[in-house]
Amino acid sequence: MASEREVRAGLQRAGQEHLLRFWAELAPGPRAALLAELAPLEPEALREHCRRAAAACALPPGPPPDLAARLQPLPPERLGSVSRSDPETRRRWEEEGFRQIALNKVAVLLLAGGQGTRLGVAYPKGMYRVGLPSGKTLYQLQAERIRRVEQLAGERRGTRCTVPWYIMTSEFTLGPTAEFFKEHDFFHLDPANVVMFEQRMLPAVTFDGKAILERKDKVAMAPDGNGGLYCALADHHILEDMERRGVEFVHVYCVDNILVRLADPAFIGFCVLRGADCGAKVVEKAYPEEPVGVVCQVDGVPQVVEYSEISPETARLRASDGGLLYGAGNICNHFFTRGFLQMVTRECEPLLKPHVAVKKVPHVDEEGNLVKPLKPNGIKMEKFVFDVFQFAKNFVAFEVLREEEFSPLKNADPADRDSPCTTRRALLAQHYRWALQAGARFRDAHGAWLPELPSPPLHGDPPAVCEISPLVSYAGEGLEVYLQGKEFQSPLILDEDQARVLQPPES
Repeated sequence: MASEREVRAGLQRAGQEHLLRFWAELAPGPRAALLAELAPLEPEALREHCRRAAAACALPPGPPPDLAARLQPLPPERLGSVSRSDPETRRRWEEEGFRQIALNKVAVLLLAGGQGTRLGVAYPKGMYRVGLPSGKTLYQLQAERIRRVEQLAGERRGTRCTVPWYIMTSEFTLGPTAEFFKEHDFFHLDPANVVMFEQRMLPAVTFDGKAILERKDKVAMAPDGNGGLYCALADHHILEDMERRGVEFVHVYCVDNILVRLADPAFIGFCVLRGADCGAKVVEKAYPEEPVGVVCQVDGVPQVVEYSEISPETARLRASDGGLLYGAGNICNHFFTRGFLQMVTRECEPLLKPHVAVKKVPHVDEEGNLVKPLKPNGIKMEKFVFDVFQFAKNFVAFEVLREEEFSPLKNADPADRDSPCTTRRALLAQHYRWALQAGARFRDAHGAWLPELPSPPLHGDPPAVCEISPLVSYAGEGLEVYLQGKEFQSPLILDEDQARVLQPPES
């Protein structure tokens, strides 16, 4: 470990020697912990980080004045769409995706560095239960979708295959996530195929460019955003691990989307057949001012432009078909080739510009008293995973249906959007649709028939409670054998055991 003298000299070069101002008061244990935290901070990089944070925060808020003139929607040749494509085209995409999965060329990568703070819990968001009848967490739903897509690909190609699961955590989520997976036997996945790694942490910075002390013996640190993926891939030799496994295509997604389709064969197949090195799933924006980033072009280069950077007038522009001109909403669901990720980590990562997040950062004052600020007092610098789109040689976007693939968990109940209640409703409504399409009918507790609504209400519960395990159906496929022509009383929990009961005997 570096000595106090060496660390102090580095902090002096970085202009951050104040981080040791309580050194004389610390016992040996806290001193060692503080040195361990400070030693990896390279002086020049720390000085530049603090300088850039203060400079970025000083810039006037809002979009660049000339942005509207530089914006363009993605050209049609870069776009694919589930709803606007014919069944044969969708079949070809799916078949190609399953082929690549069966060849062990596909991995999934989960961005799981965030805690459930906004949900009112102190543990990682993936461990959260939204109140499904089964009690499953986000992590369990995702693990079971991996198992099912492996099974489907293997059955189609007559082989056994593996979709490795890479999970990027942070200092806050690595330990709890690893322990949770061990407690649940990795949800019956092979632990060798679940690879957890940690993203970097960066100091929070005051508005005048000074790193913040959270306690006398600890710097206020924060994950470097989901765009910290690219440094983390290099730090932990993840791309080398993928190469050893033969992985060529990587599906990257965010932990909080309860409807996410891991290693989605249609998305993988679309991107592979288009020869894409980088791709993004999008959903049509629900309304012009919806607070989601827009996948579009700036100066002819693919990019995600944050909703706050687009003027209301531009957001309301309409295309010739009547839809929003800038309506391709980003949902943090991406395709990358391994070759593209290698190029980004080796050549392009230093070119990524950090984004400013102004936050309330607990800290100690000059006397060492803990202060919990009532208003924002610090800057956290983040990079975004989509900032690499600009480096793609062949970028594509793939539009999917929101009700089938996007319902994020961000806010605590009783928020009216992106809450445990809305995500639970989205999943149960999807499963109710699947059951009806497979020929099931439902009665209420009194035996009365429930309405066979083809599309349950957007802001209410479906007429019947129906939860279908991902181990039984990945995307609604194969349910007819269990449900066709059958009547059920709500609730229906279709797990593997119930499926075996419902499956007709082989003739």
